[in-house]
Amino acid sequence: MSKYKCIIFDCDGVLVDSETLGNTILVKMANKLGANIDLEYALKHFKGGTIKGVINHIENLIEKPVPNDFVEVYRKESFELFKKEIKPITGVLDVLNNLEIPFCVASSGPEEKIKLNLKYAGLLDYFENNIFSCYTIQKWKPDPAIFIWAANTMGFAPEECIVIEDSITGIKAAKKGNFDVFGYTEHDYNNELEKEATMVFDKMEYLISLLKN
Repeated sequence: MSKYKCIIFDCDGVLVDSETLGNTILVKMANKLGANIDLEYALKHFKGGTIKGVINHIENLIEKPVPNDFVEVYRKESFELFKKEIKPITGVLDVLNNLEIPFCVASSGPEEKIKLNLKYAGLLDYFENNIFSCYTIQKWKPDPAIFIWAANTMGFAPEECIVIEDSITGIKAAKKGNFDVFGYTEHDYNNELEKEATMVFDKMEYLISLLKN
C-alpha cells in the first residue's frame, strides 16, 4: 500500500502535452521581435517558467521591452492552438482511471488556461473541483505556496502527498514545502530532474506501480 494519501499533479507537461504548442507560439512571437531562437532553445529555457520570466528572458535577447499586449496576444494565439491540437500526456488517462487515492492539479497557469487545456485534452471531468492556480494566490513556483494550498484544501499534510512535476522549478517548490516529488522526465530537455526529485520516471504508465512501492 502506498504511503501517500493524495497526489498533486502539475498540468503542462504532466497531464497535457502543451509545452511544445505553447513554446511554438512564444518562438514565433519572440522572433518577430528579433530574438532569433528556435523551439529547442525555448523548451530548454522557458519550460516550467512563469510568463513574466519568459518575457524577461526575451527582453534580454532583443535588448528592448516587448509590446504591452505581448501576454494578451500570446494567450489568445496559444489558446486557439490548444483547442485544435492539445492532447493528454500518453498514458495519463489510464493512470487517472486506476488511482485509488484523491488527486488534484496545481499549476502556475491561470485557472482559465488550466481548465481549457484539461477540457480539450478530455481530462476536465477528473479535476473540475480540484484545480489550484498560482494566479489565485499570486505566488508562483519555486514558492511552495501552491502545493501547500492544494494539500490543505484536499485535507492532507505535505508529508501525506506526492507531487508529480516535470520542471526543475516545480520540483524545487515541492521540496521547499516538504513534499516528496516524482520527476516526470520524458521531456526533461536539460537532464536536470533526477538530481533534485525524490524519484524520476519517464513513462506515465509507470506511475501506478511507483505509488505502490
